[in-house]
Amino acid sequence: MAMLSHPVFAAPCFDNPQSAYNYLLTQETAQSQARNQSMININRATEAELVTLDGVGSSKAQAIILYREMFGGFKSIDELTKVKDIGAKTIEKNRQRLSVQD
Repeated sequence: MAMLSHPVFAAPCFDNPQSAYNYLLTQETAQSQARNQSMININRATEAELVTLDGVGSSKAQAIILYREMFGGFKSIDELTKVKDIGAKTIEKNRQRLSVQD
């Protein structure tokens, strides 16, 4: 018998499609809020983590990672403006979620 190292949760059963839909919307909203409130260390973040930032898509996330690989870690959050297409407005929209701690 195989043992699981983490708990497995079964999805609840619903008596109608609207209840199931509402449940899924609630779950998605909770996951989105948790993702949008988590801190992002710009010196270690993956592309997937960086794209959760407001105004940062895949190409900007890749540019942040490339800059970091070429020039080393960021000393301050404001250094992000040295990355192509990252401006002060993008930094200000995300400042509460950004860190440079190692």
